[in-house]
Amino acid sequence: MAEDKIKRIAREIYDEVGGQGNVLKLRHCMTRVRMDIRDYDEVNLEGLKNIDGVMGVVEDDTLQVVIGPGTVNKVAQEMVDMAGVKLGESFASSNEQDSTGKELVEEKAAQMKAAQKEKNKSNSKFKVVLKSISNIFVPLIPAFVGAGIIGGIAAVMSNLLVAGTIGDSWQQYIDVLNIIKNGIFAYLALYTGINSASEFGATPALGGVIGAVTMLTGMNPETPLPNILTGDNLSAGQGGIIGVIFAVWLLSLIEKRLHKVIPDSIDIIITPTVSLLVIGLITIFLIMPVAGLISNSLVGVINVVLEKGGILAGFTLGATFLPMVMFGLHQILTPIHIEMINQTGMTLLLPILAMAGGGQVGAALALWIRCKDDKKLVEMIKGALPVGILGIGEPLIYGVTLPLGRPFITACIGGGIGGAVIGAFGNVGSIAIGPSGAALIPLIANNQWLVYILGLLAAYAGGFIATFFFGIPKDLQEK
Repeated sequence: MAEDKIKRIAREIYDEVGGQGNVLKLRHCMTRVRMDIRDYDEVNLEGLKNIDGVMGVVEDDTLQVVIGPGTVNKVAQEMVDMAGVKLGESFASSNEQDSTGKELVEEKAAQMKAAQKEKNKSNSKFKVVLKSISNIFVPLIPAFVGAGIIGGIAAVMSNLLVAGTIGDSWQQYIDVLNIIKNGIFAYLALYTGINSASEFGATPALGGVIGAVTMLTGMNPETPLPNILTGDNLSAGQGGIIGVIFAVWLLSLIEKRLHKVIPDSIDIIITPTVSLLVIGLITIFLIMPVAGLISNSLVGVINVVLEKGGILAGFTLGATFLPMVMFGLHQILTPIHIEMINQTGMTLLLPILAMAGGGQVGAALALWIRCKDDKKLVEMIKGALPVGILGIGEPLIYGVTLPLGRPFITACIGGGIGGAVIGAFGNVGSIAIGPSGAALIPLIANNQWLVYILGLLAAYAGGFIATFFFGIPKDLQEK
């Protein structure tokens, strides 16, 4: 039955977007199937939203169909299998040879129309930057989640070891878990370099090398390289992933230029060598010092805001995070989280922002009770609530609260109340980037998980009360 459901959703999505021929590329993230569309006039948005199993639709630079974790990867794989391509590959390549001249002209016209439509959108350069950051880090989220939880388990076991609750024989198990965790976090610069190169159009392997350059492997510790801004010794990882992303962007510019001017016969030798040498030197002696200064300043400002702002800062951050998710702005926070963890051992932002998901859960529970006779709504809440409790809030956002309007606002209020509780106590951080909600509990640093749970319960209660009394839309009240 599961396979029939997957095939049905895949087929119906194709039907409502104008068929396979209207799709340029297809890929997915944790909750959404993301499609590049040739002609948006062929897309039936209402039909997409009404598909059984679809929780919402987002129109951005790509058409995003919200399906939910666990199902989205199966649906996306089924869709590309039906088209005979791989995830991320162009659909056009498999059909171009069989196309008639008329079809090719129409296809080109559709592409130009779509491109012109994109140009006419009011997307700012800032939003383009956010999109690139999202594309770099979204593929890494499963690794962050898995490795982060494993690291959280190792941290809990270490605390038990120090407290004498468990014996020294457990140390080896803790070491093994930390080795697994560090598979992503110790070499994050490499992963970031590879993904950045893919996003900017450079060679992924060269991007990985530039990322590795920031780790200063091979530097003689007796004669360390200087930091040209401060005169101190340059340290490995200085500038963090912010510097890696900028360096790989420069790499893409140089590599593309060299490909145009270097003869094909020696391009494979000259282009990568010159690109790595030039960008490597710029990275070590310029980008790392400057990016390090920026990173330190950014983290310092955020820490001061959280320390001084207390309840007000917590409420503001918790209440505004859902709109950030809705507009895709939340991805820019990932580099900030990582830098805070690198510098202080934890991110104070993540536990506060996680309260937004708690507000959603409370709002959904209130809707369930007040609107229990609306069978379709209740079924949607039943499907989205478990993953919402575990910290994946998009199904609740796009399937439940946002389409109804008022519950989205009251859910934000609930998130703000939870954030205010965390802000009032202060110093509640996460040792790694992972899921929010209840799943974040193992990652809370310094045994502050009770405070985190208190904030989460406050977010649940705030979202529930605000929605129960003020967040039920009039049409649902009439029903």
